[in-house]
Amino acid sequence: MPVSDYQMMTAWTTVLKLSRLEAGQTVTILTSASTHPQTLSTAVMAAQAMGAVVNRLDLPPVNGEKSLSRDALAYLGTTPLTGNRAAIAALKESDLVLDLMTLLFSPEQLDILKSGTKILLAVEPPEVLTRLVPSETDRERVLAAQARIARAREMHVVSRSGTNLRCPIGEFEPIAEYGYVDQPGRWDHWPSGFALTFPDEGGANGRIVIDKGDILLPQKYYVSEPVELTVESGFATRIEGGVDAERLADYMETFNDPEAYAISHIGWGLQPRARWSTLGLYDREATIGMDARAFEGNFLFSLGPNNEAGGSRTTACHIDIPLRHCDVFLDGEAVVRNGVVSDNGGHRNEK
Repeated sequence: MPVSDYQMMTAWTTVLKLSRLEAGQTVTILTSASTHPQTLSTAVMAAQAMGAVVNRLDLPPVNGEKSLSRDALAYLGTTPLTGNRAAIAALKESDLVLDLMTLLFSPEQLDILKSGTKILLAVEPPEVLTRLVPSETDRERVLAAQARIARAREMHVVSRSGTNLRCPIGEFEPIAEYGYVDQPGRWDHWPSGFALTFPDEGGANGRIVIDKGDILLPQKYYVSEPVELTVESGFATRIEGGVDAERLADYMETFNDPEAYAISHIGWGLQPRARWSTLGLYDREATIGMDARAFEGNFLFSLGPNNEAGGSRTTACHIDIPLRHCDVFLDGEAVVRNGVVSDNGGHRNEK
């Protein structure tokens, strides 16, 4: 159901206050051809109402001739900021950038963050944004999960469908996404709610079974039959199964890049208001599927780049795959059991 401008203004005001926006600070709103007009107009009004100096930087789309999808996360090559020194300078001079375009995984984004500028990505439709307004409770829970990852040296994931994946961790810092930016140089995504890290380079090994009902993104569909990935030395070396496996393999082949098959980020969803079922209720071009990424208890893994965490892989291919009904262990201690999060831990150990 559509939401009113008042509801969006209220949501933006909450998020901007959580992001510690102060009167007199500069907010630059980054837009492109796909920016939702209601999200943009209400962001401008909410930021101005809080006393911010508001700019809009509109940039033309890129990669349209290369990507197989209109989804902004389907091709992570160059961005509208690539080589655009004037635009980058403007963003570095801003206290807060509201990214209504999608710069995810770009070197330009990382460079801007180093200047102390905060960046908040918000590209889901207003109906999703207002339903998943972040809270301080979300932050506390995600940070607790991040701290648990930071103490661990292995993430082990198993499922009744046959997943058995072991990932040594510790080489890369864990990341917490809770939906707002409350520290200088922080990036986050509204909506979100999950903790993640990246396996040690070349260390992930085992088997991943994408079972019926699990989701492929950016394809944005529910798998209808199991797809099995064999993981060796950090890479998916085989993709086996029926038609869904063939579709995934064919899509990945188009990138012609061995690094597309690397195991990227790994973690679990912590957002109880996000739902596994909502993907089927939206047009595929209206959403990037954040409900699917963040719903509580999923094991979310990806294939592709790791430069977000400081790694060297910058492949254009990025595939997110949330799995249901998994057990996730950190050094043998359960943090998720059959898709149910164990926030406290310590009493459900791996057998």
